[in-house]
Amino acid sequence: MTYRFNPPGMWQPNGRAFSQGVVRGEGFVVDITGQVAWDEHGDVVGVGDVEVQLEKAIDNVRLVLDQVGGRLSDIVSMTIYFLDRADLPVIQRVRSRHFPAETAPASVLIQVPRLVQPELLVELVPIAVVPPSRFVRPQ
Repeated sequence: MTYRFNPPGMWQPNGRAFSQGVVRGEGFVVDITGQVAWDEHGDVVGVGDVEVQLEKAIDNVRLVLDQVGGRLSDIVSMTIYFLDRADLPVIQRVRSRHFPAETAPASVLIQVPRLVQPELLVELVPIAVVPPSRFVRPQ
């Protein structure tokens, strides 16, 4: 079992989609390559729209996890790289749709001057722990 917690006596997430700490449970640790808004052909989806790009990046993470029996709720840690501070409310809103408080990963947001391609606005780097009862060895 994975344990997520927010200790009393310190600043709280206040509805934002992250946990202060996550204790990894028994299972298979899955490190996922940074995911951006590339479709199956390597084309950027949602040029100029951080919400569309973040949704596509989350969809890509979901595809990786599906291959090993994982779910978004198995993510224990996520680093999010983004370009524009003005996009933070949108990033937080999209994150909250996919990561409710009870399964929110530990998280860090890092503002960067650019990503690997000029059209990209956001990149996710998650780590998940898939329980043995659901884990499927990837082919």
